[in-house]
Amino acid sequence: MDATNERTSERVGRRGRPRSFDRDAALKAATLEFWERGYEAVSIADLTRVMHIKAPSLYAAFGDKRTLFEEAVQAYVQEFGGYIHQALEEEPTARDGVARMLREAATVHTLPGHPKGCMIATAGTNCTAQSEEILQGLTELRVQNTRLIERHIRADIAAGRLPADADAHALAVFSTSVLHGMSQQARDGADRATLEAVAEIAMDAWP
Repeated sequence: MDATNERTSERVGRRGRPRSFDRDAALKAATLEFWERGYEAVSIADLTRVMHIKAPSLYAAFGDKRTLFEEAVQAYVQEFGGYIHQALEEEPTARDGVARMLREAATVHTLPGHPKGCMIATAGTNCTAQSEEILQGLTELRVQNTRLIERHIRADIAAGRLPADADAHALAVFSTSVLHGMSQQARDGADRATLEAVAEIAMDAWP
């Protein structure tokens, strides 16, 4: 064997065998499984089945179940959850932003061919003490959304676009409560049109 082939062989040996699966496709499959069933209900066996890989490959590519779930959450937020920030940042007022957020939630929560509802709202249901950090992570994501809405509401109060006596915190919590309630209703079978009607009614509560 010449020197070039020896170096190539050494590099291949250090790297190990190349992956024989599509990592992005495997992550998407795991995300859908967690979205549909929640963190606790999904086992490693379930994940290897839907991802079409063996357990050693899962651990090598993604780490343990918790690490995989955390990456799946980020993948979900990037592909399906961005509408919340976009609506609030792109619309001229907090009212317009929340109205758009709820309308778009009606679409995202009922996407054909996808689990119903919001993964961030439902994946931590029935977590045991061993999964407390998973629950805390999902809770923090939801709290961040409430804080974002509240910040926009406070800006509108300061600018005179909302009444000075408007309760910014309560209004933000109300808005995210509607958002999460729509998620559960979608899980229970509510269709897009019904959720859009809910969104319109919710905006009537704004000052």
